Amino acid sequence: MFVVIFATYFFLRTPVPDWPPGVAYPRPFWGTVNLVIILVSCLPNHWAKKAAESLDLRGVRVWLAVMIVFAFAATAVRFVEFGYLNCRWDQNAYGSIVWVSMGAHLLHLVTDVLDSIVLLALLIVGPVEGTRFTDASENALYWYFVVALWVPLYVIIYWVPRWM
Repeated sequence: MFVVIFATYFFLRTPVPDWPPGVAYPRPFWGTVNLVIILVSCLPNHWAKKAAESLDLRGVRVWLAVMIVFAFAATAVRFVEFGYLNCRWDQNAYGSIVWVSMGAHLLHLVTDVLDSIVLLALLIVGPVEGTRFTDASENALYWYFVVALWVPLYVIIYWVPRWM
């Protein structure tokens, strides 16, 4: 899906000499804040995954809780970011593709927050079986996916318009 979104962005950008059309470049401050939050979150995510692989229940609980805080922070900052894109979703093709891109990533952020909260609740309430550790490890992999999506998306939204 994100490959199609990225391809659509560049397809729409190709015939337009002034990109973004009719608006100022998006302000990168909040996007950069989100990038830092998401990249730093890889540390507790790594530790949660390692704890899950070691069947360390206390470690999984602690690091998963820390991850939820990071995910909430990234989600909150995303809502702030929308206000600094310098365009509305219905303004033109640029606004539409930028908002769809950011919205699709937001959907993944929210999905991970909800999944992580449910998983943490199950790990706290119990009973905790071996499959819960597998769930925690796979949850960490999903977060890596969310991080991996944000890096190119950040570059495309905030820096590509300045370079091309």
